[in-house]
Amino acid sequence: MKSPFWYLLPVFLGIIGGLIAYMILKKDDSQKAKKALLIGLITSIPFFAWVGLQVQFGIPNPFYVVASGGMGPTLDMYDVIITQGHEPFEDIAIGDIIVFLRPSDHNRVQFARVVSILDDDPKTIRTQGDANNASNPGIDFPIREEEYIGKVVYTLPQIGYVILLLKPPINYVIIIMYFGIVLAILQSKHKKFKKLPYSETSTLFYYECPSCHSSSIQNNPDGSVNCPDCNFRI
Repeated sequence: MKSPFWYLLPVFLGIIGGLIAYMILKKDDSQKAKKALLIGLITSIPFFAWVGLQVQFGIPNPFYVVASGGMGPTLDMYDVIITQGHEPFEDIAIGDIIVFLRPSDHNRVQFARVVSILDDDPKTIRTQGDANNASNPGIDFPIREEEYIGKVVYTLPQIGYVILLLKPPINYVIIIMYFGIVLAILQSKHKKFKKLPYSETSTLFYYECPSCHSSSIQNNPDGSVNCPDCNFRI
């Protein structure tokens, strides 16, 4: 029977770690191998979900938090906007809210409403915040296809507050707490694992009952296994 610390592979490496642990454990401890694979799948769900969103919306990051009041009252502070990168720049029309790089230096992501088409060849547009009295050169215009990121298609009101909670240093604290809890659980299981009797005559060693999953499973010196809770015996 293998140590519970093999679960660290899927915890840290996701599905890749789960597959590695499964291949190593499957001959000696098939139950732990399956659990390691399951843990790998579960911890990989956020990664696969994020990749799916990137494919769906066509850009590396489809989510942006409103950090100013320039688009109020349409968009309030801490609203989260969802951007569709598959919307062609040529189809953008007056009245659309778009996400774009600041024309002057491309160093900042901005969003505003399209208020006019300055040129058709190449297409150049001017934007303006709903709360602003005028457009600012180098900030709101001129915007061409190379500055364009996508069109705002959905708004999640006030969700940005949650994202603010995940900024440094709070996100580091959460990560440390997560791994601390995982290590504490594995350490507890490892202590129980070391106290279990070892049988040189048995090729199978059970950490829990395969029938009722009770931890009261008994591995006997003669190689037999029995569970006092459900009378399972092998």
